[in-house]
Amino acid sequence: MKIISESLLDETREKALCSPRLRMNHNFHERLDDPINRLLNAMEPGSYIRPHRHSNPAKEEIFLLLRGKVALFLFDDTGKITKTTILAPQEGMYGAEIEAGVWHGLLVIEPATVIYEIKRGPFSPLAPEDLAPWSPAAEDTERANAYMRWLEAQL
Repeated sequence: MKIISESLLDETREKALCSPRLRMNHNFHERLDDPINRLLNAMEPGSYIRPHRHSNPAKEEIFLLLRGKVALFLFDDTGKITKTTILAPQEGMYGAEIEAGVWHGLLVIEPATVIYEIKRGPFSPLAPEDLAPWSPAAEDTERANAYMRWLEAQL
């Protein structure tokens, strides 16, 4: 049995704080080719989650927010925001399911945010066509930070 405890959330958060990306996964799936990938994703404000979709291969993505607060954005093919949802368990908003092929991104609002993420396996890195071409690359930290400030201004 695998247990999700406060101490596991804290341990994963500590690893996220030490990571240059300000986020860290804790995988529950044993192998990358498992048929279902399940993981904790601890994230801190300033962690850039580039807008993306899962179309190649097509996969739905489910987020359950265990603690913290995030803004979930859906986009059209040009990068226009089509829907914004604030996920915050203390406000009764616990998670979302994103359909395969839908452009989406997260903005971390509160420190110590942790989501439980579920996706069909096997794990495969995002194909280049599934990274939003209208969003900055993660390596371009100046533009990525400006983009996150722009997203925050849309809330």
